[in-house]
Amino acid sequence: MERSFGRDDVRGSVSHLRLVRYPVDFDRTVTSDIGQPVIQILVDIFGNAGAIALMTLVLVCIYHCGLFSMTSNSRMMFGFSRDGGLPKFFNHVDVKFRAPIRTIWLAAFLSFLLAIPSLGSSVAFSAATSIATIGLYISYGLPILVGLIWPSNFKKGPFNLRLASRWIALVAVLWIGFISIVFCLPTQNPVDSQTLNYTPVAVGIVALWAFGSWFLWARRWFTGPIRQIEAERMGIDLEEPGALEKAEAEGKLGSHVNEDKSQ
Repeated sequence: MERSFGRDDVRGSVSHLRLVRYPVDFDRTVTSDIGQPVIQILVDIFGNAGAIALMTLVLVCIYHCGLFSMTSNSRMMFGFSRDGGLPKFFNHVDVKFRAPIRTIWLAAFLSFLLAIPSLGSSVAFSAATSIATIGLYISYGLPILVGLIWPSNFKKGPFNLRLASRWIALVAVLWIGFISIVFCLPTQNPVDSQTLNYTPVAVGIVALWAFGSWFLWARRWFTGPIRQIEAERMGIDLEEPGALEKAEAEGKLGSHVNEDKSQ
């Protein structure tokens, strides 16, 4: 996997360098009737047919990225439902497809709602893509930040960066903070109600709901991920209230607290 990341970085950098080094008329490219500077550059280099072929490959890649995001999102929602963070209705795996169909449809529906304003506003589209980018960065950044602040509670895997890990984690957190601010900035000038970037509003609502629900009520009952497979193998009925706590008290299932302290 590390090699694939490296190869993708090299290929992407080479592709970007080719685009920026190609001599173009900047003003004509930006104000093109196509409305997309990158497509205009491809048309100038390869012609209409070549640009269509290359953009088709790009769209196929975007489609598969969407499938990957849907897969990841639906399984995280299933995990949240299993752990009590979402209604139990979504804690269901379809027997035929062996997949959490209900959370897949939930993820698709919420994504559709988020994209509806983009149909009539390019600013809304920019905000939606910025929200997706910031959300992805934050989801990756929070575990890094936790490991940076509480290194004693962070268990390293077989592959780690050893002494350089904390410095790289610090750079990663700083970069995520910087890029999150950049994606919240307006994309057009002058700034008015039609050109304002509403990304901070959407991200702020999500953050307010997440932190508010945690401090008001969720912290009183949410204890973390349920080790469902381990518990089921030991014959513990997860539907029975207090079954996990009772098993931990009897020593059948190691508690999270003891595991954290032992590390």
